[in-house]
Amino acid sequence: MPEVRSLRLGTEVSLACLVEDRQRDDPGAGNLADTPLLLVHAWTESRGSFDRLRPLLRGRSVVVPDLRGHGDSDKTASGYSLAEVADDLAALLDALAIPKAVIIGSSSGGYAGQQLAISHPEKVAALVLIGSPLSLSGGPGFADEVDQLTEPVAENWVRESLSWFPLFQPVPKDYLEDRVSDGCKLPAQVWKSSLAGLGNAVPPTEAGEILAPTLILWGGRDDLLSRQDEETLAQRLPQSRLVVYEEAGHMLLWEFPERIASDVNGFLAGLPV
Repeated sequence: MPEVRSLRLGTEVSLACLVEDRQRDDPGAGNLADTPLLLVHAWTESRGSFDRLRPLLRGRSVVVPDLRGHGDSDKTASGYSLAEVADDLAALLDALAIPKAVIIGSSSGGYAGQQLAISHPEKVAALVLIGSPLSLSGGPGFADEVDQLTEPVAENWVRESLSWFPLFQPVPKDYLEDRVSDGCKLPAQVWKSSLAGLGNAVPPTEAGEILAPTLILWGGRDDLLSRQDEETLAQRLPQSRLVVYEEAGHMLLWEFPERIASDVNGFLAGLPV
C-alpha cells in the first residue's frame, strides 16, 4: 500500500513523498520492481497530480514527491534553480537507497528530469517526458503576472490561472479543485522563485548529452510548447521516440491519464530488465 513519508535530504530540505513498494506488496513483480518510477510533478502542482495515472502504471515501485516549496514539502527561501531541483531529486533517491529510477515528468517536471539526466546521469534508467519543454529560457507569457503576486495568494486568482492551459478533453471537477488547492499552498515567493528558476536555466539539452531511453508525449493543441520544439527535443535525444496526442493541449496528464498509462507501460515493457 502507498505510504507518505517526510524525508530529510542531503540538500537540507524535507520533502513529503508518496512511496509505493510494489516489490514488497507483490513479490511476483520480480525484477520489474528493481528500477522504480520517480514521478515528478509540474510547477505549482503536487504529488496529487499523478493520482489518476499512478494506479495504472504496472509492475514497478513508485516514488512521488512534492517538490521543494510545493505541496507538503518545506517552503524554503531559496533552492529553486533547475539544477537545485535536480539535486533534490538525486538526494531523494539516495535517501530511499534507490540507485537509479525511470523518471516520469509532467511539464516542468520533465524539464527537471532532463536536468537530472545531465547532472546525475547514473541515476536515470529512462525518461518519460509528458508535455515537457525543450527550453523555458525567458519564461512564458504569464511570467509578468506571476511577478506581481503578493501574499496571500488568492484562491480566485489561482483558479483563474488554470485558464493559462486550455483543456480540450473533460477532466473531473474534483481533480481540478485539487490543482487549485495545490496552487493555494504555494507562497507567492515560491510561485515566483520556482518559475524564475525554470526560465533562467540553461536548457538541459544544450548543457550536455542525454543518452537514456526516452518517451516524449506531446499534445498537438499545446499552445505553450511548439511542435518544432518537441521535434527538436526528440532529435537531441538519440534514444527517444515522440508520440503526439493530436486532441490534447499542454495538460496531457490531466486529459489522458489512461492513454498515457498504456503508452508508458508499453515503453517500460521494452526496457532492459
